Amino acid sequence: MSQPKVVLVACGTAIATSTVVAKGIEEAMRERGIPVVTRQCKAAEIRNRLNGVDLVVTTTPVPADLGVPVIQTLAFLTGIGKEEVLKQIEDALKES
Repeated sequence: MSQPKVVLVACGTAIATSTVVAKGIEEAMRERGIPVVTRQCKAAEIRNRLNGVDLVVTTTPVPADLGVPVIQTLAFLTGIGKEEVLKQIEDALKES
């Protein structure tokens, strides 16, 4: 089995929103057969938390020059476009 991909999930406070997103990613990727480990942080902490990260998923704007793919979305909170975002996450993880 391949090494789990690491997804850094960021929101404003790293409490409620990032937890909802992280759990949603873990469940959806498990269903797709992609092993993932999620880590959560505040958006302001992203640069200091990038070591070993394959993908950043955020609910708030973050710098574009992080050196890893970034997906900004509210789909896990609104439900709107969630399947499309999950496909983007899946594709990004397969490419990394």
